[in-house]
Amino acid sequence: MSEAGKLEGSGAAAPLVVRGVRRSFEVGERRIEILHGVDLDLMSGERLCLMGASGAGKTTLLNVIGLLDRPDEGRVEILGTDAWSRSAPERARLRNHSLGFVFQFYHLLPELSALENATLTARLAGLRGGDLAEHVDRATAILERFGLKERLRHRPGRLSGGEQQRVAIARALLLDPPILIADEPTGNLDRATGEKVLELLFEEQERRSFSLLLVTHDERLAQRCSRVVYMEDGLIQADSTTPIPH
Repeated sequence: MSEAGKLEGSGAAAPLVVRGVRRSFEVGERRIEILHGVDLDLMSGERLCLMGASGAGKTTLLNVIGLLDRPDEGRVEILGTDAWSRSAPERARLRNHSLGFVFQFYHLLPELSALENATLTARLAGLRGGDLAEHVDRATAILERFGLKERLRHRPGRLSGGEQQRVAIARALLLDPPILIADEPTGNLDRATGEKVLELLFEEQERRSFSLLLVTHDERLAQRCSRVVYMEDGLIQADSTTPIPH
C-alpha cells in the first residue's frame, strides 16, 4: 500500500485511491480532456456520495475506477494494487472479485432468470461444481431475503423495475466485494420503490461493511451518506469534511 492509500494523519488504509487521473477523447480533429487530474479516496466501510451535473465527468471517472477505460495519466489503487499497471486478465480478476457494480438501468441479461443473473459474477469467475453450487445457494438466500423467493425463475421481462434492481444488487454482492459502486441506483425507479431499494443497499452495507461509492444527482440520497464530494468540469471541486447526519 502506497502512502496515497492511507488517510492523512491516521494510517487507515483506503480500499480505493485515485491520484492525478486524466482522461481525454478525440472529437474530430480536436482532443478534449474530460478529467483534469482527479484525486479521490474511498475509506474502509465509508458511504461516499459523488455528485455533479451531467457532463461533469462522473461517468468517465467511474469507467476509469471500474477498470473499463484506461486513463491517460494517473493511478487507481484498489486494495493497494496499482490496477492499471496490471495485465488485462489480472485487471479482470481484480474487477470481478474486488468491485461490485449497481447501475441505473440494471443491466440484467434478458435470457437469464433472476437467479442466473444473480450468479453471473460467480460463473464469470470460473467457479464450477461445488464452489458454484455454494454460490447458487448464497444467491438464492440473498434474493429470498430481498423478497424475491417467488421470482427466482422469472426472467427480467417479468420483473418490475424495483425487482430487477434487487437482482442487480444481489449480483453485485455475491462475491462479497470490498468496494461497491452504485451509479444512480434509484434513478429509474419511482420514489417509494427507490426508497425500498436504497434501504436494502444500506442494510447490506451495514451487514457486510463494504465501502460504498454512490453516484447521484439526488440531494436526498446525498444526505444519507457520511461524506459528499462534488465534481465539476472534470475535477473534484468540494468535499464535505463534516459528516452528514443519516
